[in-house]
Amino acid sequence: MAEPSPSPSRSPSHEPTWLIAAWPGMGNVAVIAASFLIQALDMEPAGEMPPRGRFDVRAVEVKGGVIGKPRLPRSLFYRTKRAVGGRHLIVFVGEAQPGTGVYDFAHELIDRAHGMGAERVVTFASMATQVHPTAQPRVFGASTDETLLDELRRLEVMPLEEGQIGGLNGVVLGAASDRGLPGLCLMGEIPFFAAGVPNPKAARAALDAFALLNGIELDLEPLNRHAETIERAMLEMLRQMQSGGEAGDESREFGASPEPKGDEPKEQALDYPTRQRIEGLFEGARKDRAKAMDLKRELDRLGVFAQFEDRFLDLFRRAE
Repeated sequence: MAEPSPSPSRSPSHEPTWLIAAWPGMGNVAVIAASFLIQALDMEPAGEMPPRGRFDVRAVEVKGGVIGKPRLPRSLFYRTKRAVGGRHLIVFVGEAQPGTGVYDFAHELIDRAHGMGAERVVTFASMATQVHPTAQPRVFGASTDETLLDELRRLEVMPLEEGQIGGLNGVVLGAASDRGLPGLCLMGEIPFFAAGVPNPKAARAALDAFALLNGIELDLEPLNRHAETIERAMLEMLRQMQSGGEAGDESREFGASPEPKGDEPKEQALDYPTRQRIEGLFEGARKDRAKAMDLKRELDRLGVFAQFEDRFLDLFRRAE
């Protein structure tokens, strides 16, 4: 494992320190929440983790027809200037997930954070479900031990009974557990059909839980205003999605299949070519969740979504 870079000095020993770590994922919930904390708490830069060959350039910026100089994604630390809620906070934000050496990167981060005095690790993530864009998102949680899970239950955070937390938003908690450092993840609920859309509403829900957990007050009104704009865009996406199938009323639970009409059987027999086409769409959606809505539209068109609903939702049972 690579030797960690020199770390900023520890926070005073009588004031506990928490690390909040975030990387891009579905709905960009983690980065939205962490970035909001940096701004709201007026945090100051506190160092950077070097790429160490783990990242590559996958795109270049173009402005006015001119290609800019490529740069590698950055991984930055911030910290509070003074204790908030009786503790110091360190926020780490990665602009991208490393392409290789993910677990090694997670351990290096834990080394750095421990050198800065971190006693607990918190990450944010998103959980894609059938939640309607206008509904209040739930917050799911997972932790490295039962004691922290009890803390989450007292906040009415729903434990994630089974599943995975993909990417470093989850893997870094595994590294923390390896080192005996307690940690937890707060997952904001997002609509599965809009997993690629930034979701400040889910980030706000996760931050609400974090503020209660940490004993601090946060003015989340800026996120509320942003969330209203995104909600309108999601409703339009939902309207377009439903207009392409047999659904009509956006107020119904959008993940459900349309009701059968007349004597139409609830389950329809599918011929071999159709079933093969559906299996191909499932395979494509497993590799690229952006293709899941093509699958959804086809299942709705055939009137067989109910037969495949569990398999379809399984595509999204992975927090990120």
